[in-house]
Amino acid sequence: MLKLIVSLSPHQLGKNSVEKLMYGVIIALIPMLIASVWFYGWGAIVVSLTAVISAIVFEFLISKYILKIGNTIGDGSAALTGLLLAFNLPSNLPIWLIIIGVFVAIVIGKMSFGGLGNNPFNPALVGRVFLLISWPVQMTSWPIPSPASEKFLGYTDVVTGSTLLGQMSEAMRNGESMKVFSDRIPNYFEILTGSVGGSIGEIAGFVLIAGFVYMLARKVITWHIPISILSTVFIFSGILWLVNPEKFIIPFFHLFSGGMLFSAIFMATDYVTSPMSKKGQIVFGVGIGILTIVIRIWGAFPEGVSFAILLMNATVPIINMYMKPKRFGETIKEK
Repeated sequence: MLKLIVSLSPHQLGKNSVEKLMYGVIIALIPMLIASVWFYGWGAIVVSLTAVISAIVFEFLISKYILKIGNTIGDGSAALTGLLLAFNLPSNLPIWLIIIGVFVAIVIGKMSFGGLGNNPFNPALVGRVFLLISWPVQMTSWPIPSPASEKFLGYTDVVTGSTLLGQMSEAMRNGESMKVFSDRIPNYFEILTGSVGGSIGEIAGFVLIAGFVYMLARKVITWHIPISILSTVFIFSGILWLVNPEKFIIPFFHLFSGGMLFSAIFMATDYVTSPMSKKGQIVFGVGIGILTIVIRIWGAFPEGVSFAILLMNATVPIINMYMKPKRFGETIKEK
């Protein structure tokens, strides 16, 4: 029998609920979905629908027939996990790979720990990293974005190219000057408006920023994690650039390229796998920022933010232990 222990009053009724928070994030992602369809056509539609439907089906089956905890798909967390995973994938990924990634995300990354609220790692990133390690060729075949009508004529029959981070990594391995490399890449306005290929969620950074503002205004998330990540990335990469501008690229490149904006705003802010206190969230964000730059510059993968978030997810219990939120009504420091 489950025994519930209710603390003494006063109690405060909050307006937020799991459903409101989950659907708040989904609403913030809708403009991004529209932008991805504009630039990637059928690919964005197929990948997103496959991921969302698969996530809902897997969670329904596991929760009802294995965990026997009833229907949990109504809270929106399954659909959100599927959408977040889709936004971490290239728009030409085969359907069978999408389904495998969703299976790993939902069944292994989430439901195997007991469902929402119990998983230590971000489920969408668990699925994404599994696919990246297992099928690196398919996961790094990036369609070139183009707002052209022919994008709706095919799904996998597209022209692909490397991402800016992939080009930077190759240039660094070849000993090319980062000053020379910077001169031949698109300007940052073009990068933020969708002229550079990558995953579905990497396109149109301005749309991501708009989603961030919306979630802040609706109090779906707070600023602490995204701003601490982006600030750390800018400061750390900026120090490296000031020390040796020939070897290291300008910090704005790290902010606006790859999945940095999307991951800082939508992935790292996952309620279950991020710290509870504001101080803890800042420490969490700083750790992600440092690890991201370390992996991007000295690691084997050009994009390091997914690995950085998963690594910092593992530190959340320790952060919560030493940086607990202030108790309601607390006025003096305990002895």
